[in-house]
Amino acid sequence: MSKKVVLLDYGSGNIRSGERALQRVGADVTVTSDFDAACNADGLLVPGVGAFEACMTGLKAVRGDVVVDRRLTGGRPVLGICVGMQILFARGIEHGVETEGCEQWPGTVERLQPKDDQPVPHMGWNTIDVPSGTKLFDGIEKERFYFVHSYGVREWQLQDARESVAPLVTWTTYGADRFVAAVENGPLTATQFHPEKSGDAGAELLANWVRSL
Repeated sequence: MSKKVVLLDYGSGNIRSGERALQRVGADVTVTSDFDAACNADGLLVPGVGAFEACMTGLKAVRGDVVVDRRLTGGRPVLGICVGMQILFARGIEHGVETEGCEQWPGTVERLQPKDDQPVPHMGWNTIDVPSGTKLFDGIEKERFYFVHSYGVREWQLQDARESVAPLVTWTTYGADRFVAAVENGPLTATQFHPEKSGDAGAELLANWVRSL
């Protein structure tokens, strides 16, 4: 049977491209902001495009922060993408505005500092530094993924792992700056890049996630 995945519609994110990408890898996808549907699906995908503050405002408007917390308390999988990953952290700082996130992980989302006269936003394809034991990147450890963002998590701060299992943190670099590209932490998974825009490698990553549900 196909895994039932809710793509959370809270007014931010590449909803249709995410929906099509999940359907292509065999998921039964529903795009909705319905609280009960989001809580009860086999998997929940939280997209995100734009400013941290706007995304958090939209997420709270549909009680998405409560959905995420409730699912994780019950060990039910959640995947965050781009700003949908960033809002899982404790706070974001954009244009001098500090906004509280979902606080599933400690840490701050801040502006990239690539130096070397490289422009921000960072737009393009990156290879990644994948930890051993990954399931998300199984078979695609050497592939490139598509990033488009101006902000990221430049320091991993979690000391106590969720459910005593050490998180697997994937990193990448832009110029002289190093930032978190993905996290696998029990039922909570997230990517800074866009798998739905990352060609065959992104499709395989989504397939790996769907198979894990």
